[in-house]
Amino acid sequence: MPKVLISDALSQAAVDIFKKAGVEVDFQPQLGKDPEKLHEIIGDYDGLAIRSASKATAELIAKATNLKVIGRAGIGVDNVDIPAASAKGIVVMNTPFGNSITTAEHAIAMMFAVARQIPAADASTQAGKWEKSRFMGVEITGKTLGLIGCGNIGAVVASRALGLKMKVVAFDPFLSAERAQQLGVTKAETIEDMLEVADFITLHIPKNEKTANILSAERIAKMKKGVRIVNCARGGLVDEEALAEALKSGHVAGAAFDVFDVEPAKENPLFGLDNVVCTPHLGAATNEAQENVALQVAEQMSDYLMNGAISNALNAPSVTAEEAPLLKPWINVVEKLGSFAGQVTENAIKEIEIEYVGVVGELNLKPLTATLVASMLLPMVGEGGVNMVSAPLVARERGMQITETRKDAQGAFGSYVRLIVTTENQTRSVAGTIYSDGRPRFIQIKGINLETEPYANMLYTTNTDEPGYIGSLGTLLGKHGVNIATFSLGRADKGGEAIAFLGIDQMLDANVMAEIEALPHVTQAKLINFS
Repeated sequence: MPKVLISDALSQAAVDIFKKAGVEVDFQPQLGKDPEKLHEIIGDYDGLAIRSASKATAELIAKATNLKVIGRAGIGVDNVDIPAASAKGIVVMNTPFGNSITTAEHAIAMMFAVARQIPAADASTQAGKWEKSRFMGVEITGKTLGLIGCGNIGAVVASRALGLKMKVVAFDPFLSAERAQQLGVTKAETIEDMLEVADFITLHIPKNEKTANILSAERIAKMKKGVRIVNCARGGLVDEEALAEALKSGHVAGAAFDVFDVEPAKENPLFGLDNVVCTPHLGAATNEAQENVALQVAEQMSDYLMNGAISNALNAPSVTAEEAPLLKPWINVVEKLGSFAGQVTENAIKEIEIEYVGVVGELNLKPLTATLVASMLLPMVGEGGVNMVSAPLVARERGMQITETRKDAQGAFGSYVRLIVTTENQTRSVAGTIYSDGRPRFIQIKGINLETEPYANMLYTTNTDEPGYIGSLGTLLGKHGVNIATFSLGRADKGGEAIAFLGIDQMLDANVMAEIEALPHVTQAKLINFS
């Protein structure tokens, strides 16, 4: 039974979901505030469910010897070291949809608040001042809302704004023309195009190297005079010092911020300005959202630990519960193909081509490709250096190009996978399929047909097709007491290149391998381990 630790405050309903799925739960909601204790016990768990208090640092992950998944109840994963998790093969999940409506509604509320100066007017009125003429606001109707980011939350904000009879212009490099039309928004080709026309601007993007200070001093200067800016996304997307100066000068009429560059925000350039509304990161702070993200993360983690399904992962391809059993035998095939290619390849790999032929091409290919690449790189980088999660990144870092191709069924086999590896010196291919018993088979190596089931220890040789080779190889192995479990042969043409693939009951030492390599006609001999 897998075991999950909940180290932050989550709904009791989440605990019930884990238990119902057959997952053992240790609910310690105060543990996130005690990193020393968390580090001490994390090695006992298969899963870690957190909110924002727990910090899944590289140090914590290094001690998480059994951890398979980290689930963040919420969209932000600033408190998770994703590269460290990926390096250890730990899937990191979040819940991007559980608080979309709540966060979008907060952005709309903040827009109203800054447009009508509601917080300041409330404070003044409750102080008995009745300063009616002081708080002159602006209407929302007919104004142009500029969206920076039009994903899940941005799309909800757009729909609400359109309902308020606003015009919406969205800047999002990933927004297609068709999606923009579907949402009823105008797609801006550049962020500057949007800034020139927007009366209000809201941000709905993550913070990364490309988006940090996306509203810089230069871009703030290009905005319409009297613009109002709302940020309920992530701190650090706006140059707060530059914005404060623009607010003081009157170029920017107002700002409403729920997130800040440094949090908790005890002091900030925006604090104390009359035309600024601030809240303490309340975007997802509703009862409904907290319940939704807790239930969602529990369901996702349970599905992964019990069924192998992956959803909303930030560092692994998604696999549904329905897909998992269909993918499992093919994952076994691509593991063997990748492992074989990795063990026989001696030069730097330039390109990895994967052909998915027939029925397998109709499946979710991302986990298959990730698994194949990981198993191929493993002999090169060593145990712990690569896994299904980190494989694409490791391959890119080593300058390898990966391509996938889906093809209709052809040849004698209705469905198979072919791997083609191009190095600096040569191109080699290997293909495999599933037989009716559900087990993998090699069906082709280097374009030469053969059929063999992977065995724990195997000997692979290439030789010129001359009489006597099979006998001499068998005699040599017999002399050293090596029992042959399987023996498959193939050749390109009579007298041309031939291959032999043998399952053997024990691995061979260097002296035996040297004798095999010295046999007449042998051009290559490799030990292959599939254990």
